[in-house]
Parts: sequence; structure tokens; C-alpha cells
Amino acid sequence: MGNNYSRGDVDEVSTWTKHKQRLCSKCRANCCTMPVEVKIPDLVRMGVISEFEVDEPVKKLAKKLKKDGVIEHLHFKKQIFRLVRFANNDCLYLDPTSRKCKIYMQRPDTCRNHPRIGPRPGFCPYEPK
Repeated sequence: MGNNYSRGDVDEVSTWTKHKQRLCSKCRANCCTMPVEVKIPDLVRMGVISEFEVDEPVKKLAKKLKKDGVIEHLHFKKQIFRLVRFANNDCLYLDPTSRKCKIYMQRPDTCRNHPRIGPRPGFCPYEPK
């Protein structure tokens, strides 16, 4: 198991570090390379759909959001959308230079609640910059 300042492998939760808020400013944002699942209220907060579109059929919203390059998948039964990630797995809202979220104040609940929830609650895939 890694220590508090080793590289955390996103896919190997045993390497994750006990989360401390002070680590975030010194991290490469590995958590932002994990798949991000969002729901319709998240999409409204993020500004990718309007309040007027909320009542549209979910499949129609998904088609529009895929075309716009925002989502890559819809889990229809749960009405959960998965955001697009780049080839290096970075979230489309992660700034590649600063490694900070471009929509931090509007970020989805999945991101707001990490690492309190997730594959290993209370731990994160910390990797120093």
C-alpha cells in the first residue's frame, strides 16, 4: 500500500491515500480521470441543458449531449449520463495545464461528493504534481 505521498493508481484502490483537503492543491487530479456519472440536475447546474429541456425525453437529451461532445454514454433505466473523457482519461472539464476543474462551482454531485463516496470512501488517488 502506498504512503500519503506516493502515486495513487486510479484502478488500484489499495494505492489510494487517506484524503486530506490540503493534498488537493498539490495533486495531479487523478480523481478527474475516473468516469463521471451525472444526472439531469447536474447537467442543468453545469449549463449544458436548460431548465426548459428537463422535460425532454431522456434519449433525446442523450442524443443532443453526445452530438455536443458532453456525454459518452446513457444508462437509460437509471437515467445516468457518463461524461466524455479524453484519450488520456481526463474529464473534458479538467484544464490540462493547471489540472483544475474548469467548472468547479458548477461541478456535478459525483465530483462534489468525492472522496466521501466512491470506490474507497475517505481515500483518493493522490499523485503529486
